[in-house]
Amino acid sequence: MKYLDIGGVKKKIPPYPHHKDFIYRLYRYFEVKNLFDFLTIDGLFYIPKRLWLNRKYKTVLPRLLMIDPTSSCNLRCTGCWAADYQKNSNISYEKLDELLAEARKIGVIEVLMTGGEPLMRKADILKLCRKHNRLTFGLFTNGTLVDEAFADEMVELGNLNVYLSIEGFREETDMRRGIGTYDKVIAAMDILRKRDIGFGFSICYHSKNYLTVTSDEFLDFLREKGAWFGWMFTYLPIGSDADTSLCCTAEQRAYVKEKIEDYQKRKKFTIIDFPNSGHKSIGCVAASNDFAHINANGDLEPCAFCHYSDVNINDMSLTEALRSPFFKRFRNSKPFSSNFLRPCPFLDVPDAIEKITDLEGVKSTHLSHPETARELTAKTRPLAEKWEPVAERLYLEMPENERRRFGILRKLMFWGNDKMARW
Repeated sequence: MKYLDIGGVKKKIPPYPHHKDFIYRLYRYFEVKNLFDFLTIDGLFYIPKRLWLNRKYKTVLPRLLMIDPTSSCNLRCTGCWAADYQKNSNISYEKLDELLAEARKIGVIEVLMTGGEPLMRKADILKLCRKHNRLTFGLFTNGTLVDEAFADEMVELGNLNVYLSIEGFREETDMRRGIGTYDKVIAAMDILRKRDIGFGFSICYHSKNYLTVTSDEFLDFLREKGAWFGWMFTYLPIGSDADTSLCCTAEQRAYVKEKIEDYQKRKKFTIIDFPNSGHKSIGCVAASNDFAHINANGDLEPCAFCHYSDVNINDMSLTEALRSPFFKRFRNSKPFSSNFLRPCPFLDVPDAIEKITDLEGVKSTHLSHPETARELTAKTRPLAEKWEPVAERLYLEMPENERRRFGILRKLMFWGNDKMARW
């Protein structure tokens, strides 16, 4: 039996595809020090199976697939790229069903959903979880649509998790998400905790809330409310109308990294900090090196933050889409930096995303305010230039054995990409 320390209590972890198993795997992924353990996180024979499937389908296949079932949302959060999305962008239930069946066939074991607000499609999602019960599902949700009936369904299903978006305490959360949102999110946490559902929290940190969301007071509070782990994402100025004042400075980003790592060590709690966990994920995992994203229009993107594509799953199978020239170029351009504290091509290495997107057929898939890669990097380049010397300092401060281990894992993670390029 697997166990996790949750607030000082040893909790049993049911086997896959139970949602708590996903949490357990995340813990192991970011805490593992042994190479064998790293290679067997998803099962003893998963890596050989995945290599065989890559060869069979002549591409690099993702372990985790993220899908936006809808662009609709019941909130209009300041700075969110989905705030002004077309409200009629949806992937049909039939197409989602088809996608998930194919995803399982090609070795995907985890499906994440966002949007928009995925619970605008609550009935369809529950139906999909029930039908595709050999997959585990996770929803990035604002939490306002989580109610008693939905939580009861989650308990019955077992393979569905939720990650509740929160920006800090009431003042910080309601500032971006609207008055009353904080109270609704806390109410959702109480509903889930009452049923012992191991939910996670999702935090977008920026220049105005980074001190609050990294404080012991706030993180301890979330754990007391029942959170089993957390996601943290730095604010990215995506979309031509993005508010650049919310971008963290290099010093603020370093502060977040050090505070979160310190909290994890002291409290034995898993928080995935993107992109500051880039050294632990061995750089960028997008474009099928673990991860791929499908937006609500059906465009296949390297990740949820990279709004560029050259293929659409409404025109072809998922497997065919994964062989796209853009995906191939993206994969074979990695790693974007030898320092995995600079993992992201558009936030940390802007020259990279400009070169990758300079390919016939690649278009901006940002639904409300499209922008070219050059327009995006005009906003991120100053951030990247200031972050680079800070990242180098932080990397050199790491223990030498850790840096050596990251180098070995890099070779393993990207082994085979060159072979795929020939197919």
